[in-house]
Amino acid sequence: MMQPNPSVAVVILNWNGKHLLQQFLPSVLQTQYPNFRIVVADNASTDDSIVMLREHFPMVSIVQNAVNFGFTGGYNQSLPEVKADYYVLLNSDVEVTPQWLTPVIALMESDERIAACQPKVLAYHQKTHFEYAGAGGGWIDALGYAFCRGRFFDVCEPDVGQYDTIEEVFWASGCAMFIRANLFHQFGGFDNHFFAHMEEIDLCWRLKRAGYRIMVCPQSVVYHVGGGSLHKSNPRKTFLNYHNNLLMLYKNLPALKLWWLLPVRFVLDWVSGIKLLAEGKWADTRAIIRAQYYFLKGLPVWRRQRRVGRQTIKHHNAYPNAKPNLTALYQGSIIVQHFLLRKNRFSDL
Repeated sequence: MMQPNPSVAVVILNWNGKHLLQQFLPSVLQTQYPNFRIVVADNASTDDSIVMLREHFPMVSIVQNAVNFGFTGGYNQSLPEVKADYYVLLNSDVEVTPQWLTPVIALMESDERIAACQPKVLAYHQKTHFEYAGAGGGWIDALGYAFCRGRFFDVCEPDVGQYDTIEEVFWASGCAMFIRANLFHQFGGFDNHFFAHMEEIDLCWRLKRAGYRIMVCPQSVVYHVGGGSLHKSNPRKTFLNYHNNLLMLYKNLPALKLWWLLPVRFVLDWVSGIKLLAEGKWADTRAIIRAQYYFLKGLPVWRRQRRVGRQTIKHHNAYPNAKPNLTALYQGSIIVQHFLLRKNRFSDL
């Protein structure tokens, strides 16, 4: 049953991001929605973010974490203290538009099976183009590679309205993720083992396995800077991307598919590592090797997570005997489409 104005908490995770908060909080404060509040979840910043917030943005609530728990742990530690019908997990480097909340909340209220949703994500520094982190809604291919409506690997399309329809997707971008608060907690929130990167895909995948829907609502628009925490050339980011992708697949794929897919992915990752080595990026190649090593080392832990995940999904199904929702799972390979067939647009699939 639809509520007239369900409560919304816009929760911004911060770590030493004083300048980003100063730049982007004013746009969030201009939000036109009758029942929302802004919360900054601070990950033990060592700059004077807290002092600045209390002095210049006293209307913003603050939750302070004792240490830097990363993206995943930062939200997992903070959100139990935030009471609302919906959470909006918003990066500190996002500029929003005044009406960005209303269409998404209206969409989610229209169907209780919609667990999470994202707005259209455009690039802050090139507002005519989609931004890497989410673009027009996230998909995943048969080999476990994530891509978006409007973004293939590093190629971001110009936005000419080609993806302005409300659609079901596979994952919602973590830079501006709307999620039902009760479901975030019922499904255990983000996996702390991810620290950062792909944790939102993992959570959305778990929700879809329970029969829920993930949507994109392009009538809501935000502008994302991107790369604020780790630049794409940082080997730490390379490690997290490769490690977390393997972990996500292991946690969520059926056992029969895992038997053949994991070896294939290991080989493809080696190919990627060799390519990076040939380009002189030896630190990234080493990060890929470390990612595979730590994934294999953690297998006993990941096995336990698979079991717990199955139990949680069975207990919190969207409806009795709900089957996994595979909408927006592309049955082909975007590696073949992009690198062999030279396709750079989602609409070319």
